[in-house]
Amino acid sequence: MAAERLWRGRRTAVALDSGRPEQDRSYVETPDVEMVVVASDGVPLHVEIDEARSPSAGQPGRPTVVFSHGYCMSLQSWVFQRRALREAGYRVVLWDQRGHGRSGVGDRDSYDIDQLGEDLSMVIRTAVGDGPVVLVGHSMGGMTMMAMALVDEEQVTAQVVGAAFLATTTGRIAEVSFGLARPIGQLIHWVAPAAALTLASRQHLVDGTVRAGREIVDFFVDWGSFGSPVPLSIAQLTTDMIVGTRMDTISAFMPRFSAHDKREALAAYRGTEALVLNGTRDKLCPPDHSAEIVRQLPGAEHVVVQEAGHIIMLEHPQLVNEQLMALVQRSHRHPAEAGSYDLDALVSGAGRSAQGPVGRHEEAATRRALHRRSRRGLRTRPREQEPPS
Repeated sequence: MAAERLWRGRRTAVALDSGRPEQDRSYVETPDVEMVVVASDGVPLHVEIDEARSPSAGQPGRPTVVFSHGYCMSLQSWVFQRRALREAGYRVVLWDQRGHGRSGVGDRDSYDIDQLGEDLSMVIRTAVGDGPVVLVGHSMGGMTMMAMALVDEEQVTAQVVGAAFLATTTGRIAEVSFGLARPIGQLIHWVAPAAALTLASRQHLVDGTVRAGREIVDFFVDWGSFGSPVPLSIAQLTTDMIVGTRMDTISAFMPRFSAHDKREALAAYRGTEALVLNGTRDKLCPPDHSAEIVRQLPGAEHVVVQEAGHIIMLEHPQLVNEQLMALVQRSHRHPAEAGSYDLDALVSGAGRSAQGPVGRHEEAATRRALHRRSRRGLRTRPREQEPPS
């Protein structure tokens, strides 16, 4: 049964890739600027900058968009978003978090969410300066944004004009069951940190296992990352980022997540244009975790994407691009409005392009969402205010 599912899923992924132009399957970008930002403890952080491309580039007041990736990812996870925003006339800054991608490694004790907040603050000071910024964070990148607010709240209130929290959480990670029965989920929480620590000293064994069973690894990554079928090249890109993260980094960060609780940090983002976006099939940061962020950020735009998993910006790139574009435009046109809003962006159907949705169901859903425009950019329905707990 498992072998049949693996083979069927792979055939679907190959079919979604077939017929797409070669350039649509290229996920390597050449930035205008590459630089190294040195963190407070001396760790070199790899940073890439894309300058705006459109005639509107350089208009006064346009914010720089700063992307922070998630756990076991890299800045490459934002490939579609960086393309869309720079072509729309925005300057884009991306960076690899410590121990990830092309950034350097730090002491084991430095693999801490609060340290990531300091790192992000340093990246902004070095690569942006004192101009307005829109922060976009996925998963651990969203936690990094929260930590930055505790590290330097003044920097957030002075510079951040927009914030997007994608598939992330304020805490309670120890309660997540990964889409499995709760006892199994709790067993994973108990076993995984010790197993990761053991494997950290056996990196060669991990690498050999991945090479020998790559298709099986792809299957489990696909299961945990996406809520609907994606092209094979997208699944492989995701696997490449995950297996490219060293086990010492994975094992050092893993126990920190259970202690993560940053609800109070979100107070610094109140009054800022905010977007909270998640998928209904996210096994790592379930929808109720995004709902908690919305409770802490009255006035945030809440977008719930049906049949979407955790790596939502690669699974539904066009929809995410549109939501980020709307956020960035709102951020430099007017301040956040009072009130809390929900928007259910219904997305279904199997066929999609890496450049955006191509399935008939997803196209129709996107058209419906785009058609329901109003003064704020998307028709939303107010929900009852819930005071922060």
